[in-house]
Amino acid sequence: MAEQAETLRRTPLSRDRVLRAAVTLADEAGIESLSMRNLAQDLGVVPMALYKHVANKDELLDGMIDVIVGQIDPPAPDTHWKDAVRRRILSAREVLRRHPWAPLAIESRTMATPAVLAYLDSVVATFRAGGFSANLAHHVMHTMGSRVLGFSQELFDASRQAGRSGVTNPEPPAALPPEFADRFPHLAEIAGAASHDDQSIVGQGCDDQFEFEFALDLLLDGIERLHQRGWTSPRRNG
Repeated sequence: MAEQAETLRRTPLSRDRVLRAAVTLADEAGIESLSMRNLAQDLGVVPMALYKHVANKDELLDGMIDVIVGQIDPPAPDTHWKDAVRRRILSAREVLRRHPWAPLAIESRTMATPAVLAYLDSVVATFRAGGFSANLAHHVMHTMGSRVLGFSQELFDASRQAGRSGVTNPEPPAALPPEFADRFPHLAEIAGAASHDDQSIVGQGCDDQFEFEFALDLLLDGIERLHQRGWTSPRRNG
């Protein structure tokens, strides 16, 4: 192991090596631990050496996002648009689950990165190739929102803040107090009606993956019906 680490340290720096090392650091220690100094230490170089490849931390984050998005499976050829979109979105979700810091990093950027734009463009291309009008594709992308990239902001996700979303070892959800059912009987009823997932961020009794796919399939089924009807948005006067 020591020899491998030393060989890696002697490998000439490149932008790709810097970005992948940053992704590894964020995966292992959390995005909040990422700094040019810590990254340089991991790479066995002085911090100034990094600036030949990334101008600043913002550019570093943009590049890290592009590395992550580049791991999403490409479009499957000769596949019905609905299956193709579903596969890509679930592939994106698998990627982001391997890199739990990535959703908030993506949301934090004021402009989408080139890889994110290319991915979104390819999803739109799948809809258009499936016969969607530009008008319907426009509204579909709005409706899908961040779900296109494999994540969504859940209603009861109290951990959703920088550095915590998708943490590997979240605190277990607190048991509902006895008075909860009296005050909120309908919420209490549905809380016990779902399959269980101790790691869920949605709430005790919820299965994150199931809920994600359930909502995705509802959306795709509804989109398919609109497409079959030749739906278009009403034009505004003026």
